[in-house]
Amino acid sequence: MEWGSESAAVRRHRVGGERREGPAAAPPPEREARAQEPLVDGCGGGGGGRTRKRSPGGSGGASRGAGTGLSEARAALGLAFYLLALRTLVQLSLQQLVLRGAPGHRGEFDALQARDYLEHITSIGPRTTGSPENEILTVHYLLEQIKLIEVQSNSLHKISVDVQRPTGSFSIDFLGGFTSYYDNITNVVVKLEPRDGAQHAVLANCHFDSVANSPGASDDAVSCSVMLEVLHVLSTSSEALHHAVIFLFNGAEENVLQASHGFITQHPWASLIRAFINLEAAGVGGKELVFQTGPENPWLVQAYVSAAKHPFASVVAQEVFQSGIIPSDTDFRIYRDFGNIPGIDLAFIENGYIYHTKYDTADRILTDSIQRAGDNILAVLKHLATSDMLAAASKYRHGNMVFFDVLGLFVIAYPSRIGSIINYMVVMGVVLYLGKKLLQPKHKTVFISLIGQSLSWYNHFYVSVCLYGTATVAKIIFMHTLAKRFYYMNANDQYLGEVFFDISLFVHCCFLVTLTYQGLCSAFISAVWVAFPLLTKLCVHKDFKQHGAQGKFIAFYLLGMFVPYIYALYLIWAVFEMFTPILGRSGSEIPPDVVLASILAGCTMILSSYFINFIYLAKSTKKTMLTLTLVCAITFLLVCSGTFFPYSSNPANPKPKRVFLQHMTRTFHDLEGNAVKRDSGIWINGFDYTGISHITPHIPEINDSIRAHCEENAPLCGFPWYLPVHFLIRKNWYLPAPEVSPRNPAHFRLISKEQTPWDSIKLTFEATGPSHMSFYVRAHKGSTLSQWSLGNGTPVTSKGGDYFVFYSHGLQASAWQFWIEVQVSEEHPEGMVTVAIAAHYLSGEDKRSPQLDALKEKFPDWTFPSAWVCTYDLFVF
Repeated sequence: MEWGSESAAVRRHRVGGERREGPAAAPPPEREARAQEPLVDGCGGGGGGRTRKRSPGGSGGASRGAGTGLSEARAALGLAFYLLALRTLVQLSLQQLVLRGAPGHRGEFDALQARDYLEHITSIGPRTTGSPENEILTVHYLLEQIKLIEVQSNSLHKISVDVQRPTGSFSIDFLGGFTSYYDNITNVVVKLEPRDGAQHAVLANCHFDSVANSPGASDDAVSCSVMLEVLHVLSTSSEALHHAVIFLFNGAEENVLQASHGFITQHPWASLIRAFINLEAAGVGGKELVFQTGPENPWLVQAYVSAAKHPFASVVAQEVFQSGIIPSDTDFRIYRDFGNIPGIDLAFIENGYIYHTKYDTADRILTDSIQRAGDNILAVLKHLATSDMLAAASKYRHGNMVFFDVLGLFVIAYPSRIGSIINYMVVMGVVLYLGKKLLQPKHKTVFISLIGQSLSWYNHFYVSVCLYGTATVAKIIFMHTLAKRFYYMNANDQYLGEVFFDISLFVHCCFLVTLTYQGLCSAFISAVWVAFPLLTKLCVHKDFKQHGAQGKFIAFYLLGMFVPYIYALYLIWAVFEMFTPILGRSGSEIPPDVVLASILAGCTMILSSYFINFIYLAKSTKKTMLTLTLVCAITFLLVCSGTFFPYSSNPANPKPKRVFLQHMTRTFHDLEGNAVKRDSGIWINGFDYTGISHITPHIPEINDSIRAHCEENAPLCGFPWYLPVHFLIRKNWYLPAPEVSPRNPAHFRLISKEQTPWDSIKLTFEATGPSHMSFYVRAHKGSTLSQWSLGNGTPVTSKGGDYFVFYSHGLQASAWQFWIEVQVSEEHPEGMVTVAIAAHYLSGEDKRSPQLDALKEKFPDWTFPSAWVCTYDLFVF
C-alpha cells in the first residue's frame, strides 16, 4: 500500500477530530464513552478507542490515551526477565539428561558397562576403513564381546553372528552428486531371535569406523557401545521376543554410507527387516534427537512415543534435515532409498565444534548421556520386537505424523491430517476475530492505513546476540517509534497497540495457512503461535479496556504467551546448537556472519512479533533504544578491535579451526602418455570463511602469495579432492614441498580400448592402491559419457559438470577394474576424455611425511590440522 493513501486516511481522522473540538462541538459524556468502546465486549477482543487530535505539548505517547501509558522501565525489564526466565527453564530441561535414579539393575541398561566398551574401542585410535585398526582390531574386539554376551544369554533366545565383506557400487545425490564404489569392506552382523526363529526383524545400526585423525567417540563408537549393552540386556532377558532384532555394526559409514548399502542390498538377513533404528552423531554427547522418521509409517513414531523413557524428538528437525540445508547424511537414506524400509534416525547434536576432530574422545561423553540413549534404544527395540505391527508394517504405512517433545518430558504426536484440521480451525478463529473488526465501517480505513569481523562469535556465541540481536530489536523499536510519533500521531495508543497485535496475529496466520497447504507437519508451530495469543487476547481485553496496560494486564498477557515463547526458545536453542558449529566447517564461499545474522534477525522478529504492541502502549522508548544501541555499538567496536578470537584450545571446551593438509605429488600426462608436468607440495584447505588469515601470523610461509591456481583443463581444477566439495571451498593454498614416495604406490592403466556396435568407445581401466582413492572424469567438447560399469550404469555428474567416483576397499582387495563408454560426435585432436586418479593414504606409515609433520607442528594449538599424503595422476584419452 502506498504511503500517500495512508496519510490521507489518517488526515481524514485528524480533521474529524478537529471539527469536534470546542464546547459547542463536545459530545455528551455517554456518547463519548460509547465512541471509545471496543468492537468486541466481554472476554472478546476489541478495537480500542477512536482517533483524536494530539495535545499541543505532548511528546511521543506520554500524553496520549490518558491512564493507559505503560512505563518504559516496567515494560523493558518485565520482558527481559520474562525471556530470561524462559531461557533458564529451557536450559534446565536440556541439562536434565535422565529422569530417574542410578541404573545397572538386572534387565536395565548399564551405562557403566557401555562406557567400558566405548573406552576399549576408542583406545584403538582412528579407525579408517581399510586400516588394520578398523578391519582387524575393532572387528576382533566386537566379536570377542559378542561371544561373551552369547555365553551369558538366556536359553529363550538364539544368537547368530556373521562377518560380511561386501563389494558394490551406487550413486547418490549428496554433495552435488557422485558415485561410490567399495570392495571387501566389513560388517559385523548379529541376529537375536526367539529359539524357534522369526520371520520378521527390526534393525539397529551403528558404525565403528571413524574419519581420519579422530578417535570417533561420539561418531560413532558410543552408539556401537550402546548397542552392545542393549544386545546384552535383551539376550539375558527372561521375556521372549516375538521378532528378531538384528544389530549391524558397520565398518564403512564415513566412506559415505558404503557399508549400510552393502548390507541392505546383499545380506540374506536384510529381507527380514521391517523397520530400523539408526544411531548417529552430529555432535558430542548431550541428548540424542529423533530428527528423521518414516518415510510415512506413523506407527513408528507412535512406538517411540509409547516406549522412549527420555524422549527428545521434533518433526521440525526432520523437515529441516530433509530439506538439504544441513550438508550431511546418514545411513537412514540408504535403508530408505535402497531397502524401502521405514525407520527412526537419532543423533547426538550437542557440541558440534569438536565433531570429527581429535577432541572427540570418550571422556567428553557424559555417563548420563550414554544412560539416556541406552534407556531409549532398549525400550524402543523391545517395543518393536514384541509388537504385532512390525509383522504387518505395510498395512500401517500411509500417513505422516506431527510430533514434538515438551521440554524432554513427553512427546505429543498426532496424524498430520488431524494437524491440518486443527490448523484450519485455528485459522477460522482468526478469520472470525479479525472479520468482525474489519466489518465495522468506522475502523476500516484506519486499519488498512496501518498495514503498510567474521566468526568472532564462534567461540563467544553471545557476541552474536549482542551484535545482531540488539541491532534487530533496536531497529524494530526505532521504526515503530517513528511511526508512532510522526505517522500515526493522531491515533489512540490503545487502538494502535491492538491493531499491531492483530497484524502480528494475521501474519502468523498466513504462515499457518501456507505451511499447512504445503503439507508440512511443522505447521503446528504456527498453530501454537496463533491459538495461544488469540486466546490470551480474548481473555485480557476486558481488563485492558477498563484499566489500560497496567501490571495485571502485563502479567496475564505474559502468562498467556508462555507456551509459544518457551517452545520457540526450545527450538531456537536446537537451531543454534546445530548451525553454529556447522558454520565453522561450511567452506570458504558461504559468509557465516550473514547466515547467522539472518537466523538471529528472523528469530528476533518472531519473538518480538507479539510485543510490538508494547511499543505503542509505552510512554517512551528512548532509554531502551539507547541501551540497545550502546550494547550493539560497544560489541561492534570490540569485534573490530579483535577482542573476540574465533577459536579456542581450552581443554574443557575446545573450538578449533579445521584445516586439511595434503602432501601431494601431481603428474600430468598428454594424449601420448608422456608426463608433461610434475609438481609436489602441501595443498592447504581451510574449512571456514576466514581461510588462513589467522594462521599466517603463526606460519608466515602460508600466505596469499601461494594461492593455488586452478588447472582449467583438468577435472575439479586438477586437485586431489577426497570428496566433491570443490564448490564449497574455492580458496586454497599450495606450499611447494619435496615429492612423496609411498611404499604402496597407486597404479592406473588402460586395459583396453574398443569400438562398440553402437559407435561408442569403451575404455576399460584397472587401478590398485591404498584403501581410499578418488577417480575424476571430464568429457571433452563433442564427447559425452553414455554409460559405465559403476552405480546403476548411468554416469552421474558432480557440480560443475565433471564426474566424481569415491573408491574404498578393506583388506586384501583385488585390483579395481571398471569401464566407461564415451559417445563421440566429432573428433578433436586433444582427445575425447580426461581422467585422473588420486590416491589418499589415510593410515599407516605412508600417511606421513617429514615435511607434513614439520608443518603440522607449526600450527597453533587452536587449530585441528588433519593431514595425509596423496598422489594425483592425470591422463588424456
